Amino acid sequence: MFVAMNRFKVKLGEEETFETVWKARETFLHGVPGFHVFNLLKGPERGDHLLYVSHSIWADREAFEDWIKSAAFRGFRRGTADTRPRRRTAEEDVTRAQDL
Repeated sequence: MFVAMNRFKVKLGEEETFETVWKARETFLHGVPGFHVFNLLKGPERGDHLLYVSHSIWADREAFEDWIKSAAFRGFRRGTADTRPRRRTAEEDVTRAQDL
């Protein structure tokens, strides 16, 4: 399993616009080999902004990297300049709760 995560700082008062963009956009992920799930999560308020995090779960790093090199990824990124992440991370699975 491979998890790709993005962190966003959204100015207070702009949350609704940010969420609307994410809810309305085409993900281009349906049918992508190795893709499992995508979520956008709303976090806590921090001074003048709210934190959001997105994560997608993939079969492995190779499936994710193939996607970010694809035409589907370019379509996904189109028109999203204002919603691009401020911090990106990617993690590989070491253990799962059911394995403990």
